[in-house]
Amino acid sequence: MGIADKFKTFCANLAISTDTRSAISTRCKGITRRLNLDFWNIDSETAFSRYIGSYGRGTAINGFSDVDLIFVLPDSEYTRFSGYLFNGQSALLQEVKKSIAKTYSATSLGADGIVVKVEFSDNIYFEVAPAFEKSDGSYIHPLTIDGGSWKRFDPIAEIKAINDKDNELNGNLKRLCKMSRSWARQWTVPIGGLLLDTFAYNFLSNYGHNTQSYLYYDFFTRDFFDYLAGQNEQQYYWYAPGSNQFVYRKGSFECKAKRCYNIALEAIENEEKGYDWSANQKWREIYGTSFTG
Repeated sequence: MGIADKFKTFCANLAISTDTRSAISTRCKGITRRLNLDFWNIDSETAFSRYIGSYGRGTAINGFSDVDLIFVLPDSEYTRFSGYLFNGQSALLQEVKKSIAKTYSATSLGADGIVVKVEFSDNIYFEVAPAFEKSDGSYIHPLTIDGGSWKRFDPIAEIKAINDKDNELNGNLKRLCKMSRSWARQWTVPIGGLLLDTFAYNFLSNYGHNTQSYLYYDFFTRDFFDYLAGQNEQQYYWYAPGSNQFVYRKGSFECKAKRCYNIALEAIENEEKGYDWSANQKWREIYGTSFTG
């Protein structure tokens, strides 16, 4: 199997299954319908909700656990909860939690700072972010810490930035985002999904071969890890594509990226020598068993 076919198969293996997508859709509709009945007095499974996070950006991979969902509330609710003498934000999350519990009464629910977490028995959970839409298309959502406050965020701008760049780069951006998640999982890298997507976006935006096909994915791998390894270890945050929000580091990733850069060099050398089995072992060392070779 040539290098292009290897990486094409690898990327296909990372795709979320149809059954999982179907289960997510069903649950999203159930959550959305319940919230619409209670907050908008309409019977709709789709209005006022939208996927955000890695699932919304199209960069999640199979085996992922969290689905981020934004639900837009009427402006009158903002006025009501802003009028509380203390932490109306916490009261808002509790009302959203009680609403969802009417549909998923056997589900573990928890209001955690900014979202309501809805857990299911198959280890997939939803993080529902109640929010209010601003005139510029961004949102504000509740923060319950330190007595309560409101914070602006713009996940739709992030989704648009990723989609636009992915279309510009022949689908390579989302595939690199997914490949990097497989690496992070394999190596237990302390790094969040949005930061991985930010790095992939920034790297490919300035990469000379950024529109090439799967035939170049061995070089994509090598050069992306070289890029990650070269980050400033003292840098605490980066700017997310589209929204320019701060995306913070969770821990050190540079050392593991450097190790995988060196492994990629070995894999490429084995490919060039025709040592197919050895090359595959090196790719699996980086990416895990989803790389079948």
